[in-house]
Amino acid sequence: MFVIGNLIVALAKIIDLALGVYVWIIILRAVVSWVNADPYNPIVNFLYRATEPALAPIRRWLPFGGAGIDVSPIIVILIVYFLQFFLVKTMIQAAMYFH
Repeated sequence: MFVIGNLIVALAKIIDLALGVYVWIIILRAVVSWVNADPYNPIVNFLYRATEPALAPIRRWLPFGGAGIDVSPIIVILIVYFLQFFLVKTMIQAAMYFH
């Protein structure tokens, strides 16, 4: 049964790493949006394609969309941190059940 526990811990750590990388991608997207970046640049294009599925629903949900300040990256980062603190920690604690 310890194999299942180790598998769950490994998955939790991979999820934690992926969520951490995604936070940095969102931060880079926010920084790129402050400057006049070339939208045809492959890196800028990747940043927009990687973050838009998470940011667009938040923008539709926010009541002050035309205020000039986009707070959707902050909200998505908070959601990602919640997932890191709740989901990853819960998976690691569940893995201890199998040890």
